[in-house]
Amino acid sequence: MSHPDLITAVQSDAALHWLLRINQQPEAAQSADFKRWLIADPRHREAYAEAQLLWQISEAPAARMAEEEHADLQRYLQAMARPASSGRWRALCGMAAAACLVLAMGVAGGWRPVDWLQNLQADFSSGEAIRQVTLADQSQVTLDAGSAIAVHFQQGERHVRLLHGAAFFQVTHTGEPFVVEAGEGQVRVLGTQFEVREQGDGAQVTVRSGRVAVTAAQGQAAHELTANQQLAFADGQAGETQSVDSDSRLAWRQGWLNYYQVPLAQVVDDLGRYYPGRIVLLDGELGRRKVSGSFPVAEPLAALDSLGQVLGFSRQTLLGRLTVIR
Repeated sequence: MSHPDLITAVQSDAALHWLLRINQQPEAAQSADFKRWLIADPRHREAYAEAQLLWQISEAPAARMAEEEHADLQRYLQAMARPASSGRWRALCGMAAAACLVLAMGVAGGWRPVDWLQNLQADFSSGEAIRQVTLADQSQVTLDAGSAIAVHFQQGERHVRLLHGAAFFQVTHTGEPFVVEAGEGQVRVLGTQFEVREQGDGAQVTVRSGRVAVTAAQGQAAHELTANQQLAFADGQAGETQSVDSDSRLAWRQGWLNYYQVPLAQVVDDLGRYYPGRIVLLDGELGRRKVSGSFPVAEPLAALDSLGQVLGFSRQTLLGRLTVIR
């Protein structure tokens, strides 16, 4: 049973609605409807105050995100630019304003315009949960949260493109080539079990069993990896081959994230894939501190609370969708 003093999801949604309206029409703050809503329940004032705080602390990160993803956002907005009646135009403007508010406030489940566009091309995608899929050749693919792939089997070759996120492959041997493309590079299967994870402008490949050949870009030499080896590539250049504990690195498939002496910022980014909102780390120095541990992906906030007890930080969750660490 819910506590009578807690802000409900309905009240949070109403606060967001009023914040959006008042940002568009400042005179609405003096309207009788808004004043009646505000005094109808003490929690309404609290919900609206949280919405305003959320706007303030998200403004700078939102500006950076908008700048970084300007081209992708422009393509999204251009897709909406169609001749329309005045009534439909007002509706579209309202939708665009709402989308911009959600984007700026960072509460849309980690949504990015680039992911939305890429998901239109995807044959398989995942939300905040890990997803298992079976391809036409009976190969098994495990998609990490927030991931998408496009599949193209034709003329005796099997091609998969990692659009974003990460995918673990267990390939069925059919005699036909199996190639995974990511960024400018590709991974050609010589064995069976491996992960390809998006990493900046490139990808990271981790082999659990068998062999793969990794090419950083077309025309580059291939690097062969075997079990418990890892290689990252970006901008047409391959890094050094590393020895890793693949079972530990790939434990996300069983619902766990394992770390040894990694920056807190990396852990926060990883936990964010499984959180139905956005986690914002405001302290850069804190983000560089090293942590170790194993955390269940099903409970990202519990993992943060555990880390907070060790590192001495606190978190605040606003409107049930944005968690701020400071």
